[in-house]
Amino acid sequence: MKVPPADRHSVPAMTIDWGTGRYERIAEQLLPAAQVVVDTAAPRASERVLDVGCGTGNAALLAAARGSLVVGVDPAFRLLDVARDRARDAGLDVDFRVGEAAALPVEEASFDVVVSVFGVIFAADPQAAFAGLVRALAPRGRAVISAWLPGGAIARMGQVAGEAVRDALGGQPEPPRYPWHDSAGVAALAEPHGTHVVTAEHTLAFTAESPQAFVDAEGEQHPVALAGLRTIRERGGDPEALRRRLVAVLTEGNEDPTAFRATSRYVVHTIARR
Repeated sequence: MKVPPADRHSVPAMTIDWGTGRYERIAEQLLPAAQVVVDTAAPRASERVLDVGCGTGNAALLAAARGSLVVGVDPAFRLLDVARDRARDAGLDVDFRVGEAAALPVEEASFDVVVSVFGVIFAADPQAAFAGLVRALAPRGRAVISAWLPGGAIARMGQVAGEAVRDALGGQPEPPRYPWHDSAGVAALAEPHGTHVVTAEHTLAFTAESPQAFVDAEGEQHPVALAGLRTIRERGGDPEALRRRLVAVLTEGNEDPTAFRATSRYVVHTIARR
């Protein structure tokens, strides 16, 4: 479950530790999308559910609250610790494990439902990641994943930030990212596995006291923003100049003249065997 939108933080040649910063605060903004994904998957009590890229456990906890038997997988140790604390506080039993989509630490064909809220879309190898999701599914299982659509103020913010990092790194071109937001792109991944895809579009609003407050919170809390700012500083760039550009982008796209609001579009893909 990582960040909005698809090219919001598409930054090249940069190591990102998702355990840095305060991603749990970012995850709070994504909770409505996790609810949509879980509602779409509709796990029943006693069904086995796998949350891939679970982060702080948004979807995993929602599924567990339905009575499902849930495993959450993420590569970030600290985020898993946050997820375990949340599960304990909520009185829910969830098995959180370290791992990633291409090498899931689960048995083959062992889950009725697999979900991924903005998680699998960040996999380095899309084909391997998708294969991992399908491999975990039981014969009549279904997978539901979300991906951000391009466009909007938040996406433009990410593009500007990505350009600043590319400039700091010498302007190297960024490899194209896999189009997880495109139903045809996901269908291409699904075809070799005998699965089909149904796609629905949704929206999610991001809010803050002001555009400046949103930019500052991202820069202080988001793992990708922290990595980007570190790269810019190390290469002699000007983080404050970037901040001014980002604030200008969000001010232009602001939907709330008394505070800040920007609506992002995303898709939810339901993948099932033919």
